[in-house]
Amino acid sequence: MENAPDKPGRRRFVQGGVALGAAALIGRAQAATPGATKALPLPEYEGFDAHDLAAHIRDGRLTPLEVVDAAIARAEARGALNAVVLRHYELARETASAFGRAGRAERQARAAKAPLAGVPFALKDLNVALKGTITTNGCAFFKDAVADHDSTLVQRYQAAGLNIFAKLASPEFGQTGTTESRLWGQTHNPWNTAHSAGGSSGGSAAAVAAGILPAAHASDGGGSIRIPSSHCGVFGLKPSRGRVPAGPKALEGWMGLSVNNVITRSVRDSARLLQLTQGPEAGSRVGPPPADLMAALRQPPKGLRIALMDVNPFGMGVHADCLDAVKQAARLCTDLGHKVEVAAPHLPIQEMFAGMGVVTATGMLTSVQAREKLLGRAVREDEMEPINWRSLQLAKGYSAEQVFRARAAFDQAGRILDEFFARYDLILSPVTAAPPPLLGALSLDQPYEDFVKNAMLASPFTAMFNMSGQPAMSVPLHWNAAGLPIGVQFAGPFGGEARLLALAAQLEQAAPWKHRRPPL
Repeated sequence: MENAPDKPGRRRFVQGGVALGAAALIGRAQAATPGATKALPLPEYEGFDAHDLAAHIRDGRLTPLEVVDAAIARAEARGALNAVVLRHYELARETASAFGRAGRAERQARAAKAPLAGVPFALKDLNVALKGTITTNGCAFFKDAVADHDSTLVQRYQAAGLNIFAKLASPEFGQTGTTESRLWGQTHNPWNTAHSAGGSSGGSAAAVAAGILPAAHASDGGGSIRIPSSHCGVFGLKPSRGRVPAGPKALEGWMGLSVNNVITRSVRDSARLLQLTQGPEAGSRVGPPPADLMAALRQPPKGLRIALMDVNPFGMGVHADCLDAVKQAARLCTDLGHKVEVAAPHLPIQEMFAGMGVVTATGMLTSVQAREKLLGRAVREDEMEPINWRSLQLAKGYSAEQVFRARAAFDQAGRILDEFFARYDLILSPVTAAPPPLLGALSLDQPYEDFVKNAMLASPFTAMFNMSGQPAMSVPLHWNAAGLPIGVQFAGPFGGEARLLALAAQLEQAAPWKHRRPPL
C-alpha cells in the first residue's frame, strides 16, 4: 500500500505558492484574534473550505485523521460557544483512520464516487437520524432517543464522503429564532457572546463562523438557516420544497415548511453539497428537477430584475441597521448591472402566519406522541419548555379543517409569488427586522407575551418563503457599527436555486467575506 506523504512534505505544500491565499487569510485571522489558532493543530485548517480540504485529502497532502482532529480540537477549544452538543468523535476517528490507510490510487478512486471524502461534518440535533446515535431535538423528553436508522439525507452525506463527528445545538423542536434550551443551554454568537447566534440552526452557524467546520447541516422551517447565517456572518440557502429528501419516516417536515440544507462559509460549498444531496427519494411525489448548481457558479448573471421589499409585513418597522444592509446590497447589485426597484407581493399575511402556528404545533404534537408511544408513557410538563408546552396543549384542540385551511393559505401564497416572479427574477429584503438580539430575548422559557413581541421581529421576511415553498438565501454583506453581522435575503422562483447561487457567487467575488472572522 502506498504511504501518504510525510507531514513535513504536507507543511511545505501549505507554506508554498499554491497556498499563499490561504496563508494570507490565516495571517489576517491570527492578527485579528491573537493566539486563537496558534495552539491548535493544523493551523491552516480554517483557511480551507470543504472543497479545498477534499482536494488536499485526495492528493495526500492531508490525512482524514489530521483533518477531523483539527475540527475536534477547535470544537473543544471553542466549547464556550456551546455549538457542539453531542460528540461522535471516536466514530469519526475510526472512519478517518480507515480511509487514511488507503493508497493514492484508492483515494482518488473513492473521490470519484465520494467527492468530499474525509471532510469533517456535523448534523443539526433536530429531526435527523444517524443510526446508533442520539438526536434530542433540543428536548429533555428525547434526551436518550437513539436512532435505529439513517435518514436519507445522512445516507447521501456519507455517500459524498463526509465524516460526521458531532451534532450541533438547536432549540427545542426548532421553534424559535435563537438557539437556547433548558437541555443544552445557550449557544453564543461568535461575534459577541452576549448575543444570540440565531436559530434554529444556531449551532451550525456558530460552528462555521468560529472555524470549527467549513460547512454544517442545517434545516429551515421559518428562517432557521437564514436567520443564524445572518447573525453569524456566514452563507445559508433554504432550498425549494422537495429538493432535498427528509425521509424515510416523514417525507416532508411540517407539511413542507421545513427543508434541509447546509450553512457554509463559501458559496461553492453550499452549491456542491446541495448538488450532492438533491433529488427525490422513494415515496417522493413533488419537487423541482435536479439542477447543475456548480455550473451556475461559472455563469455570472446579467441584468437581473430585483424587487426590493423593505417594509415589515407585520407593520412593525425595520431596524436602521437592517435597512442599511439592504440599501448597500441594492447599490452593489446595481453596480453589477442589475435593475433594483421597490416592489412587493400582496400576500394574505394574517392567514399565512395563523396557519403556520397550527402546522408547526401539530407537527410537534405528532413527534411527541410518537415518542410517548415508544416509551409507553406521557410527556411531563417539566420535560418541555413553557412556550412549547403551551403550543402542545393548543395543538390537541386543532381541527382537520384548521390544518387544511393552513395548507390552502400556503398554496395561495405560492401562487401569488409565482405570479410575482413572472415580473421579477429575485426579491431582495432584510433577513430579520432587527439585528442579532441579546440571549434570552427569544428563549422558549419565558412568558408567552414577552416571547411574541421579540419573535415578530425574527421571521416576518423569511417565513413567507417556507410557506410558499420558494428558495431563499442569506448573504453576509454587512456588519453594523457594533461589529455584528447583518445578512440580506434574496428569494427566487420555485426551483430557482441556480439563479440564487449564481448571484451569490457574483456577490462573493465583488464583496468578499471570507477574511472576516469573529474575535474569538
